[in-house]
Amino acid sequence: MSDGLGTAQSYYAATAHAFDPAPTLAGEIETDVVIIGGGYTGLHAALNAAERGYRVVLLEAERIGWGASGRNGGQMIPGWRKGAAELVQRYGEAQAKTMFGLALEARTLTLQRIAKHNIDCDLTTNGHLTLAAKPSDSNWMKAEAAILARVMAYPNVRALDLNEARAKVAADSIHGGLLDECGGHLHPLNYALGLADAARRAGVTFHEHSRVLSIEHQRGVTARTEQGVVRARFGVLACDALLGALEPAIAGRIMPVANYLVATAPLADPGTLIAEKLAVSDSRFVVDYFRLSADGRLIFGGGERYTPDPPSDFAAFVRPFLVRTFPQLRDVRIDYAWGGLVSITMTRLPHIGRLGDLFFAHGYSGQGVLLPALVGKVLSEAMRGTAETFDVLAGLAPPEFPGGAAFRSPLHVLGMLWYALRDRL
Repeated sequence: MSDGLGTAQSYYAATAHAFDPAPTLAGEIETDVVIIGGGYTGLHAALNAAERGYRVVLLEAERIGWGASGRNGGQMIPGWRKGAAELVQRYGEAQAKTMFGLALEARTLTLQRIAKHNIDCDLTTNGHLTLAAKPSDSNWMKAEAAILARVMAYPNVRALDLNEARAKVAADSIHGGLLDECGGHLHPLNYALGLADAARRAGVTFHEHSRVLSIEHQRGVTARTEQGVVRARFGVLACDALLGALEPAIAGRIMPVANYLVATAPLADPGTLIAEKLAVSDSRFVVDYFRLSADGRLIFGGGERYTPDPPSDFAAFVRPFLVRTFPQLRDVRIDYAWGGLVSITMTRLPHIGRLGDLFFAHGYSGQGVLLPALVGKVLSEAMRGTAETFDVLAGLAPPEFPGGAAFRSPLHVLGMLWYALRDRL
C-alpha cells in the first residue's frame, strides 16, 4: 500500500536511532489489548494501556514507524485541521472551545511524553508559521488570531504583515503570515521509535512483519495474521491510510492521499532561509510545508498528485514546488526524496469510534503529529469505562465519501483538480 514510496531513501531512515527488531507473530496469544498498527496512534494507545495495567500486544505489518508516522513533515501544529473560526461557525463557541482545549491537551501530552521518556527526536518548539499565499489571506488570518484570543483564550497567535513574514522566511512570493508561537517540529521517525522504546519498557509485546489479515470484534477482539492469532478483550485499529480493506465498515470515511518530500544537502547558512528554526506551511489548499533539519537541510513537502501511481522521480517531482517558494535554491542538491500516505476525511476532522470491542482512530488530515497523544490516552480511558472525552471525539465522526471506498478516489481526483485550479487562479 505504501510500497514503492521510497521509505528506505528518506532522510528520516538515514538518521534513525536503533530499534531492536521484533519477531514475527507465530502461534496463538491471549492478552488484554491488541493494537494493530505501529504508528503514533497505536504506540500511544499501547503505552497508555500498559501504564494502566493491561497486557498489550502490538502487531505491525512492516517495521515500527513504517507508515506516515515515520515519513511526515514533522510539523507540530496546535489545533485541528479546521481553524478556530470554522470550528465556532460549525459547532458554536462552547463546543469549539472544548475542542480547542483538547487539541492543546494533545500538545501538552506530546511534550510530556518526550520529556518523561527522554526521547531524542530533534524537538524544536520555536513556533509554526502559516504563510499567506495571496494578499487576501491577511483578512482571515487577522480574524483567526482575534477569535483564538477572544473565544479560545489563546493569545499565542498573531498575524504578520508582509515585511514581518519575509523577515521570517526568505520567499518573495508570500503576502504575510499567521504565527503560532506554540508550534514546532521534530524528527518524526525518531519520535515514533522513542515511543516504541518506552512502550517496550512498560511491558508491551511487539511483533513486526505481522500483517493482520482479518479481525473479529463482537465478543472481544481476534486478530489473525498469516502465522498467528491474538485474542484480546479489547483492540485498537490504528492503520490510518494503510487500512485497506481490513475493516470495510469504516474504510469509506477516509481517503488515502500521497505526499512527497525531499531533503536538500546541508545549507551554508540555513538561518537566512528560515529564521528561528520555524516550522512553516502555506495557505494553499494543496499545502507546501517545510522546515530545517537539525543538520541544516531544508526538508520540503509539496506538490499535487491525482493518480495512485507514484512519480518515477520523487526529487524531480517536488523540485518545482520547492523552487516556486525558494527560487534561490534552484540548483540546490537534493540528497533524499521519499513519499508516504496520509488519510483525510470529508470534514478534515479525525474519525474516532468503536466497533464492538474494537476502537479505532484515523483521518487526522495533516494533524497527525500531536493529536495521537490525546487519542491514545482517551482510548485507554474508554477501555476502563471512562468515555466522556471519547464521546466528544467520536461525535466528530465525518460522513462517508460519496459512494464509499469504491468511488472515493475518482471523486477525490476531481475535487483536488478543482482546488488546485483555484490555487493557481
